[in-house]
Amino acid sequence: LAGTDAARGIAVGCEVMCRLCLVAPKRVHQAGFHPTAVFGALGAAAGVSSALRLDDKQWFNALGIAGSMASGIIEYLAEGAWTKRMHPGWAAQAGYRAARMAQAGFIGPRTLFDGEHGFFHAFANCDGCDFTAMLDGAGKQWLCADIAFKPYACGTMAHPYIDCARKLVAEGVAPDDVTSIECKTAEGIVHRLWEPLAAKQNPPNGYAAKFSIPYAIAVGMLRGDAGLIEYEESVVHDPAVRALAAKVRYVVDPDNPYPRQFTGHLRVTLKTGEVREASQGHFRGGREEPMSAEALEDKFTANCFYGGWDTDRARGALALLRALRTAPRVDLSELRG
Repeated sequence: LAGTDAARGIAVGCEVMCRLCLVAPKRVHQAGFHPTAVFGALGAAAGVSSALRLDDKQWFNALGIAGSMASGIIEYLAEGAWTKRMHPGWAAQAGYRAARMAQAGFIGPRTLFDGEHGFFHAFANCDGCDFTAMLDGAGKQWLCADIAFKPYACGTMAHPYIDCARKLVAEGVAPDDVTSIECKTAEGIVHRLWEPLAAKQNPPNGYAAKFSIPYAIAVGMLRGDAGLIEYEESVVHDPAVRALAAKVRYVVDPDNPYPRQFTGHLRVTLKTGEVREASQGHFRGGREEPMSAEALEDKFTANCFYGGWDTDRARGALALLRALRTAPRVDLSELRG
């Protein structure tokens, strides 16, 4: 496989996922499914099919097959189970298998999206989908060019709150002086990142903490970051972190623009009675404030170090990935082991 083919597959797969998200916004989550998992299988099938240069019939069959391989529920939210971690990989292997099956002649349903028992009927409890938004500009406007990258190792919607917390500390707010924190939030994220509030203030483990805005705010203020280290068990059970998280409450803002925008807001009351406030109307790392290539590479190498790689191996992997698009043949063996 040439690097140009791999690049084409990545672009098409990402674009398909982005456009699928426009068909029934929020409904996949509300139905209990993880969009990365279910849309990911179709995106992977489209990506692999494009990279392998399958013909039109095989390409459509691959997506139809992947529709029966897609899965992934969000019940991991209940107690911090690990299943969300496997969803991207599961989706990737499902898409790969679907593409190879289609290449070999296996037939999938062409009415995957709009059929009586189709994809959105199953995963969004929705029969009256409007596919206009998904198709508008397809092939000309690439939505995936605006894909956001996460600065922090937690749920995306928590990121603007972390930025607000860090901003207040940088402006002189001392965490020990805080008596209460009230946050405006979107109704659409309450069931995943705010409730049950007592559990979000006291997450049982590091994985559950990734889906807690009170915890994210606490580590943002106390530790100045929310990286992989901040979700280690020792940090999650730090009494100071838990004490600060317990002071965080929320109110639903009916005018919040979610899901079009991810926003953050903190209203902090200090022991002196003084009130300090910070807000952020966008997700840092997204279109309004993208991460630089240098920042992304720094995050990549930091993750490599966290995973136990040494400097030479991390730099070698980074060099390999930089050259991927122009490689005459893709060889990722250096990344294994």
